[in-house]
Amino acid sequence: MLVTVGRIGRAHGIKGEVGIDVRTDEPDRRFADGATVVTDAKVSRTLTIASSRWHSGKLLVKFAEVPDRTAAEQLRNLFVQCEVPEDERPEDPEEYYDRDLVGLAVRTTDGAEVGEVTDVVHLPSQDLLEIRRTAGNLVLVPMVEELVPEIDIDMRYVVVADRPGLLDPEGADVVQTEPGD
Repeated sequence: MLVTVGRIGRAHGIKGEVGIDVRTDEPDRRFADGATVVTDAKVSRTLTIASSRWHSGKLLVKFAEVPDRTAAEQLRNLFVQCEVPEDERPEDPEEYYDRDLVGLAVRTTDGAEVGEVTDVVHLPSQDLLEIRRTAGNLVLVPMVEELVPEIDIDMRYVVVADRPGLLDPEGADVVQTEPGD
């Protein structure tokens, strides 16, 4: 199964290196010399990592098929994916592949079934679980321990600690900030 591991950023230098916006917790493994990745473009392309290195906190990758800066610039903003076996799990027990989370039943801490995880949204600061409520609406829940205290992949559920307005936007506490609002 293909798993997104990064997004190609700007070209770096004149020899075809590119910066990678890393989307994996195992960048040294996924971008190791000789590994291959596939672009998610309309016409996908397989790229072989010729070398990778960290520079000022940014992962720089040189693909064997990209000889110069001009070719590197054409890859900008493409997502790259790698093949990960269906049964493989991340080394850290607190980490999950998106594919492991999508489809999980969602329960509140008191055990009420409230929906299903439909997607994982990756933002720079944190990930969000997209949940389709049993009522049919979609809500986004930050994937932080205070709000998502339990994930059980084997039993196929995730627990959400509901707060006013989190799972039911109509139930939000509204605070008036100025008279007449």
